[in-house]
Amino acid sequence: MQQLILLVIALPFISAIVTQLFCSRLGKRAATVSVMSLWLTFILACITLWLAISDPTVQEYSLLFSWGVIRFDSLGTLMCLVISAISLIVHVYSVRYMVEEPGYGRFFTLLDLMTGSLMLMVVAGDLITLVIAWHLVGILLYFLLGHDARSRPAYRYAFWTWITYRFGDLPLILAAVLLYQAFGSWSLSYIFERIAADPHMLTVFDFSLVEVVGSLIALAAFARSAQFLLHTWLPYTMSGPTPVSALMHAGIVNAGGFLINRFAPVYVETSGVLHWVLVVGLVTAVLGSLLMLTQNDIKKALGYSTMGQMGFMIMECGVGAFSLAIYHLIAHGLFKGTMFLSAGGVIGKARQDDGIPKDALYNFVIAKRPARNRKPWLLMAVMTLAIPAVVIFLAHWLVAQDFIHKQGAIILLFFGWITGAQLLFVTYRMRTKNFTRLFALMITSFVIVVLGYTFISHAFDLFLYPDQVFAARLYAAAGIDVFWFDAIVIIITLTIIANWLRTYYGTRKGYYVERVYKPLWLAFYALLSREFYIIELYTSLVRRLDRLATRLNVLLRWV
Repeated sequence: MQQLILLVIALPFISAIVTQLFCSRLGKRAATVSVMSLWLTFILACITLWLAISDPTVQEYSLLFSWGVIRFDSLGTLMCLVISAISLIVHVYSVRYMVEEPGYGRFFTLLDLMTGSLMLMVVAGDLITLVIAWHLVGILLYFLLGHDARSRPAYRYAFWTWITYRFGDLPLILAAVLLYQAFGSWSLSYIFERIAADPHMLTVFDFSLVEVVGSLIALAAFARSAQFLLHTWLPYTMSGPTPVSALMHAGIVNAGGFLINRFAPVYVETSGVLHWVLVVGLVTAVLGSLLMLTQNDIKKALGYSTMGQMGFMIMECGVGAFSLAIYHLIAHGLFKGTMFLSAGGVIGKARQDDGIPKDALYNFVIAKRPARNRKPWLLMAVMTLAIPAVVIFLAHWLVAQDFIHKQGAIILLFFGWITGAQLLFVTYRMRTKNFTRLFALMITSFVIVVLGYTFISHAFDLFLYPDQVFAARLYAAAGIDVFWFDAIVIIITLTIIANWLRTYYGTRKGYYVERVYKPLWLAFYALLSREFYIIELYTSLVRRLDRLATRLNVLLRWV
C-alpha cells in the first residue's frame, strides 16, 4: 500500500522529467508519454481509493525525518482520484488542441507538474509538505496561464493570479508557524491529537489558538477559491489556454474546500469562525451568480459561475456540512471542466447560427412573455412551494431522521427549496399544450435529482467522516442560538412566500412598477454590469500606491 500511494504521486513528476528531457527528440510524441502516465496514475488512484474504502484506517509514511509525510486517508485518496481523472481528460483534450502552439512539450511538462503538485497537496501529512505543495500550485498556474508569452492579457492576468495566490499563501504559512510553535511538530496527526486534548490553548497576545489558526486557514481558502473581494483574478484569466481554464476551474480553484476539510479537527473546536465563513460564502454565492447573468462572454460567464459555486462550497463548510462540500467540489469539477472544454465548439456554432429556438422557453427568458393562462394562486402555491418542500424533507428524512436538529442541514434545505420552487415556477409560466404532462415530468425529474443528491451526499458523509459524533460536532460548531435561528428561519420563509406572490402577480403594470421598480432595477443592473466597481477600486488603489512609492523614492533619493 505504501509503494502504491507513493507511485501515484511520483508518476506525474517522473513523466514531467522525461517529457522535459526528451521533448526535443520526441517532438509531438511527448504528449503520448504524458497521457500514458496519466492513464496509469488514474488506474492506480482507483486502486488506492478501493483500498481506502476497504480499510478506512489513517496511515502515514514519512519520506524524511521531520517532514515529507504522506497521509493515506479517505479524503486524500478520494481527491487523488478526482485530480487524476480531471487531469487525464485535460491531457487528452490538449493533445490536439495545443498541437500548433509553441512550447508543446513544455505545456505537457507543466500539466504533469501541476497534477503531481495537486496530489502531493491532498496527501500531505505535515505542514511543510502542505505549504510547499500549496505554493507550487500557484507558481505552476502562473506559468500555465502565461504559456503564450506573446499575449499581453494572458501575462497580465497570470501575474494578477500569482499576486492573489501569494496573498493566500501568507495566512497558511503563519498558521503553520503558530501550530509548530505551540506543539513543536509539523505532523498534522500529532497536531490534531493535541488540539483535541487541549482545545483551549492560547497563542500570542492570549488569543485562542484554534480560533486564530481557523481564521488564517479560512483566509487562505478564500484567496484560492475566489471568494468576494479576492475573486477578481478568476473571471479575467480566460486569455490562457482553454485546457488550463478547464483544469483551473475544475480542480485548482476547489483547493479552498479541501483545505478547510483537511483542518476539520481545528474547526470542530472553534465557536465563531464558521459563522463568518458562512457569511463570506453566502455573499460570494449570490454575487457570483448575479454577475454570471450579466456577462456577454461565455467563458467569463463560466468564470463567474465558478465563483458562485465556490461560494456555495465555502458556505457548506460554514454550516458544518464538510463532506457535502467535497461532494459539491467533485460534481462541480466534472461538469465545469466539461463546459470549458466544449465552450469553443459552442462559440463556433453560435457564430454560424445562434441555434436558439423561438419557443416558449425563449419567449419567457429572452422576450419576457409569460404564459397568459394563469392557474389559481392557491393551486400554484401548493405545486411550486409545498411539493418541493415535502420532497426535500422526505428525502433527507429517509437517510437521516435527526437532520431536523442540525441547523446547517436546515439552511441547506432552504436553498434546495428555493431552487425547486424556482424550477417549478418557471415551468408553470411557460406556454405548453399539455401542462399536466410537462409538470409531471418536472416533478419526477426533481424527485430523482433530490433523492440522488441526498443519498450520495450521505454516502460521502459516512466515508469521509465515519465518526458520527465528530460529524455532529462539526454541525454544532457552526450553530447559533436557537432563538435567533428560529427567528431567521421564520423571516426567510415569509420573505420567500412574499417574493413568490410578487413574482406571481409581477406581470401587472402600474405606477409602482413603471416609476419606482423599473428605475431601481435599471440602476441595479448598471451596478452589476460594472461588476460592483471592484476593478476600478483596485485600479485606483494601485495607482495611489504607485504615486506614493514614487514620492518615497524621490524623497529618499533612490532614483
